[in-house]
This record gives sequence, structure tokens and C-alpha cells, in this order.
Amino acid sequence: MSEQGLRVAVVAESFLPNVNGVSNSVLRVLEHLSAHGHEAIVIAPGARDFEEEVVSYAGFPVVRVPTVMIPLINSLPVGVPVPLVHRALRDFGPDVIHLASPYVLGAAGALAARRLRIPALAVYQTDVAGFALRYHLRLLISASWQVTRMIHNSCARTLAPSTAAITELTDHGIRNVHRWGRGVDTERFNPAHRCDRLRRSWDPTGERRIVGYVGRLAAEKGVDRLASLSGRDDLQLVIVGDGPEYGALSEALPGAVFTGALGGEDLGRAYASFDVFVHPGEFETFCQTIQEAQASGVPTIGPRAGGPVDLITPGVTGELLEVATFSADLPAAVDRVLANRDTMSATARRAVEGRTWPVLCAKLVDHYRQILRHR
Repeated sequence: MSEQGLRVAVVAESFLPNVNGVSNSVLRVLEHLSAHGHEAIVIAPGARDFEEEVVSYAGFPVVRVPTVMIPLINSLPVGVPVPLVHRALRDFGPDVIHLASPYVLGAAGALAARRLRIPALAVYQTDVAGFALRYHLRLLISASWQVTRMIHNSCARTLAPSTAAITELTDHGIRNVHRWGRGVDTERFNPAHRCDRLRRSWDPTGERRIVGYVGRLAAEKGVDRLASLSGRDDLQLVIVGDGPEYGALSEALPGAVFTGALGGEDLGRAYASFDVFVHPGEFETFCQTIQEAQASGVPTIGPRAGGPVDLITPGVTGELLEVATFSADLPAAVDRVLANRDTMSATARRAVEGRTWPVLCAKLVDHYRQILRHR
């Protein structure tokens, strides 16, 4: 191992062309590794039939494994843990193996790491047990934690993004857990991108305050809880994203504007043009969309559960609501935030200015080096 450059194999449970929290964080890590002279390879599920497969990123090759579609997991492709995983890792000869949100494909990566005697680091990003609860699959909750414990305890260390996630992992017998959050692009997500013309397209009257949500439209996100804001003449709901619940939510939220999925500059303008951002789901291990909204100078409302607890300071950058009464409490919380919007907006922006991706990725590389020194 060179002190100057590392060889890092990333086994990602999700990757492009699928865009979500797991794939986005992997992209930022790869960009950082490329910019700082490291070498990397990515092992990831193949694309769906109608999608174009990405074969490289940031100058690094992407090795694809066969996939199966599991509708309950947001209709995303799940990588099949085939012998190709072991061969690709053996042939690349990494210094360290990075398991991004490991579960199915990540389990194969963890097994290969042990057999090849290569230290592995697991990044916890997905609350699989929480998803099982949301989808009424209670019998799978215990099994989910058994798999999670097996994978993470086979690794040199686990990185978790929030206090709640660290506590939950530790309570379920997972050892050697360290804090590593998520970075945010403070240029892309910036109050300067607020757009009056975009706001007019959502609310031609120009009189309503804009309450926005960004994310996948899936059951575990709890977007249906925004229905308690429907019918208010002073508010305009804007829903940015797509997913399996699109049709049902269109009916549940009459009058809301559904933009579909946005990216790039369009997404930055959308965030900055909200007056309040709401994320209603309680199964977020971090909740990157809250951080992106704050970087855009938008006060945020989230549940008093999971990652949002670390990100939102009640009465300062937004509001935290109890999960059981989220819908009922939401209208009054929106009113409180709007009454202090200007002050909260400035505070929210300041809160994230030290959490850029370069800062977070430098800390990640330090974790790599630490586990190599103690192997």
C-alpha cells in the first residue's frame, strides 16, 4: 500500500443509472478518490432493461453483476451475489473494500473480503428493518437484523451517518461503529438559486407560500402525511420526485404540483424556491434531502426519528414532530416556521457550510488508512 495512493474497491448495493442516497454518495466518493490520485473499481448491480448501463465513472471501471427485480424494494435492481464478485476483487487487488449500504451484493463483498484477507469498511445507509416494518413484513424484521449484524461484524469497522443510527446498530449487537455523515454541495444547493419565475409556475397567483418535498415517492417516505396541508388556500404543495406511489399520491394530494424527478441546476432552483421543506418519513438513517434544503436556505420540518434529529434544531432551523402525530401537528408547525422564515433560513444555511463533500470524503479516506494501520 502506498501512503500517497490507495486502491479502493467499492461494492455498491445501488449505482447509476439509479439515483438515490446510496448511489449519490458513492459518486461523490469516487470523484474524491479520482481527484486525489487513488485507484478504484466499482462492483454494482446491472441496469434495468430499459436503462443505459454506465461502464465507468470518474475514470474508474464499473463491473456489473446480474440483477433481479424485487418490487417491494422500490422496484430497484438487486445484485445477485455471483462468483464474479470474488474474482473482480481478487484481480483488482484492493488495499481496502468499501461496502456501500451492504445487504445482498454487499454480503458477497464481505465474504470475499474475509477470504482474500482484505480489510473491509461497511457504510450503513439503509434501514432495511424499518422498510420491512413499513411494508407490513414484521416476520422479516428479525431476519433483517441478523443479516445486517453478520455483514457489519465481519468488517473492520462500520460507518453510520447519525446518532440514531449508531444507537440502533449498537443496540442490535453491531460492533466498532463510527460516525460518518454525508456531504452537501453548497454551490449547487444555495439560496442564490431562488427563482421567482419557477415559483410563479407553481403558483400563478403569487400569493401562496410554497411547501416542498424532494425524494422518491415510495411508501416508506410517508409523503401521504402531507395531506393534512391540502385544501389550505395560503399554501401550495410541490412534490419533486418519482416512484411507485406517484399515482396514489396524485389522488391523495389534490392541488399539489408534481414535477417528476429533477436533477442538476433544476433541482437546485427547486429547493431554493421553497419556503419550507418537509420530509415526513421516519426511516431515514441520515436524510440528505434535509441537508440539501438547509444548504438552499430553506427551513425544514421532519420527524423526531432517525437522521433528522441530528440535522434539525427545533425553533432554530425548523421543527421536529412526533411520528405518531406528524400529520395532525404539521399545519401548525408550518405556520411557526413561516413566521420565522428569514431567521431560520440564514441559520439553516450556516449550519451546513462546514459539511461539504470534500471535507467528508477526506474523513472517509482517513478511516480507510486507520483500518489499514490496525489490520
